[in-house]
Amino acid sequence: MTRRVVVSGIGVVAPGGIGTAAFWDLLAAGRTATRRISLFDPAGLRSQIAAECDFDPAAHGLAPETVARCDRYVQFALVAAAEAVRDAGLDTAAENPWRMGAVLGTAVGGTTRLEHDYVLVSERGSRWDVDDRRAGPHLHRAFTPATLSSAVAEEFGARGPVQTVSTGCTSGLDAVGYAYHAIAEGRADVVLAGASDSPISPITMACFDAIKATSPNNDDPAHASRPFDAHRDGFVMGEGGAVLVLEDAEHARARGADVYCEIGGYATFGNAHHMTGLTREGVEMARAIDTALDMARLDPTAVDYVNAHGSGTQQNDRHETAAVKRSLGDHAYRTPMSSIKSMVGHSLGAIGSIEVVACVLALAHQVVPPTANYETPDPECDLDYVPRVARERELRSVLSVGSGFGGFQSAVVLTGPGRRLR
Repeated sequence: MTRRVVVSGIGVVAPGGIGTAAFWDLLAAGRTATRRISLFDPAGLRSQIAAECDFDPAAHGLAPETVARCDRYVQFALVAAAEAVRDAGLDTAAENPWRMGAVLGTAVGGTTRLEHDYVLVSERGSRWDVDDRRAGPHLHRAFTPATLSSAVAEEFGARGPVQTVSTGCTSGLDAVGYAYHAIAEGRADVVLAGASDSPISPITMACFDAIKATSPNNDDPAHASRPFDAHRDGFVMGEGGAVLVLEDAEHARARGADVYCEIGGYATFGNAHHMTGLTREGVEMARAIDTALDMARLDPTAVDYVNAHGSGTQQNDRHETAAVKRSLGDHAYRTPMSSIKSMVGHSLGAIGSIEVVACVLALAHQVVPPTANYETPDPECDLDYVPRVARERELRSVLSVGSGFGGFQSAVVLTGPGRRLR
C-alpha cells in the first residue's frame, strides 16, 4: 500500500534574505533581489547581473572547518537543512538512521571552488602543466556533486536512501519527487529533500552568455527578470538552497508533528528533442502535470495556483503556457500562475526546491506570490500571471512545474492535509 507523504519542516537560503521568514516577506511584498554581480568583477560579460545571497556562513552556525571543507552551495544546503529540521521539531538523533534519508539536487555542483582552484593551479589559465600544490585540500569534494547529499546525510546521521540528483534546472523538483517516492514506497520514514546551487561564477555566467539565455539588461537589474512579459529578454542568474523535511504521514502523526501540507503526486518526463530547445506544444510538461495530478487523485479543476518555471526566456514561457492550457483546459484561464524567478532569479538546480518551499508558504498563508516586473502582455502568454502584487486566495491544491536543459519536464502537486478530492 502506498503511504502518504507530508511536509513537516522547511528551510531556505535565498537572495533577499536567509530563512523562511525573510524569504516569504520578500515574495509577499513583490520585491526583487536582483542586482549587479558583486561576487566577482563581471566586466566583459554580456550579462553582469544576478540575484546573490548575502550569506555569512559563520553567522548561521557553520564552524570554520565546515566552511573550509564545503563549497558555497553545500553551505547553503547545511543551513537550510538545519532550519528545516528545527522547524519540523525533528530529533534526528532519536530517529532510526536506517529509515532516514537525504536526497539533494544540484545542477552545477562545486563549480565555484573548481573554478577558484583551477585559476590558482594554472596561474589563471596560462599553464597546461598545472601545479597541484596550489590547490586547496578539499578540491576533490568540489569535483563530485555527491558531496552535497553526503554532507547533509553526515550532518544529520541519515543512513537510509542518500542520493544526489542532477537533472539540470529540474533537479530541485526531482529531488523532492525522488524523496516522495522513497517514503511512499516504504524505503524511508523521513527524508531531508531539497537542492542547492551557487552558480554565480565567471565560467557559469560565460556559458549562459554564449547562448544568450541570460538578460543583458545591466542598467536596470531590479527589473531585468520579466517572466511572461512581452519585453522579456532572458533569465537572471541566482543562487541559493532549500530543504524540506518529508515524512510518512503516520510517522509524523505518531511524533505529534505539525504538518504543512501533503505531497500528492510527482512526475517527470523527457522530450528527447534538444539539449536547450523546447517544443512549442508543451506536450511533455503537460504529461508530467497530468500524471502528477492523477497520482494525487485530483481533477485539473482542483488546481488553485500554478507556480511556474517562468524563466523569462521567450521559448520557455510560451512552452509552459501551452502546457498548462493543455492540462488544465479552460480552468487554466481561471487559475493564477506566477514566477518567483522574477524576484529571486534562476538558481538552476536549486530553484525547484526553493519554489516548492514558496508553494508550501503560499498554502500556509493563503496568498499567491506575484510575478514582479510583469507589465506588457505577450499574446502567446495569455494566462493570469499575477502581475506585481501578491493576491489573497483560497488555496487547497497547488502545482509547481519545472523545465530543465536536457529536455527534463517535472511537476509536483501539493495539497492541504486531507484535501484529496477523489
